[in-house]
Amino acid sequence: MNEEEGHRSAVPRSLEMTGRTVDEAVIAALEELGVESDEVKVEVIGEGSRGLFGLGGRYVKVRVTEVDQKERWMRRGRRFLEEVVQGIGVDLSVDGRVQADGSIFYDLRGSRAGLLIGRRGQTLDALQLLVRQVVSKVAGERVRVLLDAEGYRQRRAMSLSNLARRVAQEVRQTGRPVTMEPMNAAERRIVHVTLSEDPSVETHSEGKDPFRRVVVTPAQTDRAEEGTGTPARSSARAVGENGSDGQPGRSDSEAASDFSEDVQDRSEADPRG
Repeated sequence: MNEEEGHRSAVPRSLEMTGRTVDEAVIAALEELGVESDEVKVEVIGEGSRGLFGLGGRYVKVRVTEVDQKERWMRRGRRFLEEVVQGIGVDLSVDGRVQADGSIFYDLRGSRAGLLIGRRGQTLDALQLLVRQVVSKVAGERVRVLLDAEGYRQRRAMSLSNLARRVAQEVRQTGRPVTMEPMNAAERRIVHVTLSEDPSVETHSEGKDPFRRVVVTPAQTDRAEEGTGTPARSSARAVGENGSDGQPGRSDSEAASDFSEDVQDRSEADPRG
C-alpha cells in the first residue's frame, strides 16, 4: 500500500484482455493496470474461436474496470479487516460500503463479534482507528471511517442517550452538576446531542482523552434564579478556571484548548453511520 495509489486519477480505467482462461486474462489485465484484484470489476465479454483451420485453443475475453476511488479505498480497508479477523481465528464476515456523505462504513458480522467489541467498545474503537489509518494512508488524505459489529454502536448510542436523560433528571432534582464516566469523542457527542434540547441542563466536556468526560450542569437561567446574586458563568469559563483536576488558575491557552475540544466533541461524527 503506497501513498501514490491514493492520487490516481479519479476516472476509473478499463482494459480488455484475452487469455486461455478467465483467470489468465484477469491476471494479465491486473498487471497492466497495476492494481489488485479487489480494486476492479470483471466482465467476461466473449469467447474466441479456434485459429485458422481450427488450430489453436479457445480463448476468453474479459473487460477489467477499476472501481471508483472511494470504492477502492473501502476495499483496501475491508481487506485489512479480513486479514485481522483471519489472523485471530474468528469466524466473522466483513461488510463495507461507501455512504452518501462520502464516509466509509464497515460492519463485522458473526456470532463471535463480541470478541472484537471489547469492554464498552474499546477494542472496536482501537480497530476502527487502525482501519482509518490504513484507508487514509492509501487515500493520501484523512478519510472518515466508521466500524461497527453486529449493531453494537446503535445499542451503545441508545444506552448512552438513556443514561444522559437519567443524569439530567438527577441534575434537575439536586441542582448539582454531575460528571459522567470517560467517553470517546463520538460517545460524548451522543450525550451533548441528547441533552441539547433540554432547557433545564447544559453540557460541556473536561479533561484530556482518554479520560475526557461530559459534565452536566443546571442551565444558566436556572442557576441565576436561585437568588444568589452571582451571575451564572458559561461552561467554557468554568472549565478554564477549575480544570479537569479541580485546580484553579489554569491559563487562558489551556481554557481555549478545552473549549476547542468541547466544540470538537459536538461536531464529531455519529458512529451509527
